[in-house]
Amino acid sequence: MASMTIRNLSDDIKQRLSIQAAEHGHSMEEEARIILRAALIEHTPPANLARYIRSIRAPGRCGTGYTAARADARPTPIRWKNVGKRNAVV
Repeated sequence: MASMTIRNLSDDIKQRLSIQAAEHGHSMEEEARIILRAALIEHTPPANLARYIRSIRAPGRCGTGYTAARADARPTPIRWKNVGKRNAVV
């Protein structure tokens, strides 16, 4: 296993890490490892980008867990009303 030293860490960050580690029942080192692991895994690109895009753009899904609108549904047109020199949405 590799090890590293983090220099120039502000006292505030160190204190927050210490508090968070205590709340989770971990040492500061373990809490830092958990945070780094989560941050790097979260931003790791998928191995097959095309398959990932298809999975989040699948019919009925919009990638957020909400059901997407039907493809044949038409949006309600915006109705504008002339108000002096400016237009306003009715």
